Amino acid sequence: MGLFDELQNVLTQYAGNSGAPQNAQEVEQHFSQVAAAAPQSSLAEGLAAAFRSNQTPAFGEMMGSLFSQSSGDQKAGILNHLMTCMPPGAIQSMLGSGAAGGALAGLLQGGTGNITAEQAQQVTPEAVQQMAASAEKHDPSVVDAAGQFYAQHSTLIKTLGGAAMTLALAHIAERQAQS
Repeated sequence: MGLFDELQNVLTQYAGNSGAPQNAQEVEQHFSQVAAAAPQSSLAEGLAAAFRSNQTPAFGEMMGSLFSQSSGDQKAGILNHLMTCMPPGAIQSMLGSGAAGGALAGLLQGGTGNITAEQAQQVTPEAVQQMAASAEKHDPSVVDAAGQFYAQHSTLIKTLGGAAMTLALAHIAERQAQS
């Protein structure tokens, strides 16, 4: 049996999400298989579907959780993605509304345009949660951008748990069945 056949067998279990394995370890293993073999664009779409789902925490909450598990470079990458989806006035008003954005506000006032890995380490997951929720309101396509970003760092998705991985796999399976 070839790689494509193995991948197809795994995805078939998630089609319609009715027969998806309930064992978290099995879901994680399947997610790893699919993430390693599927086109990155398919994985990105699956992740975006999980980020939008009513069956997972809110997008902002998921971004805060992923941020807390990320490396400095990954933190900088997602912060810079989120900032491109928000008008400058929205960033400043969001940051002015609480202490969570204090470190991020200081970085933005520096005017460098891009946050570095070292600077990103100063930002709290709560600030990212708030920023992601605000970015989603201003530009819903930020969810797709986050899916694309984390498709490049798929091992982090495992930290979100079985529900997010199952939903991503179900979406990939549905798209595969349509083509």
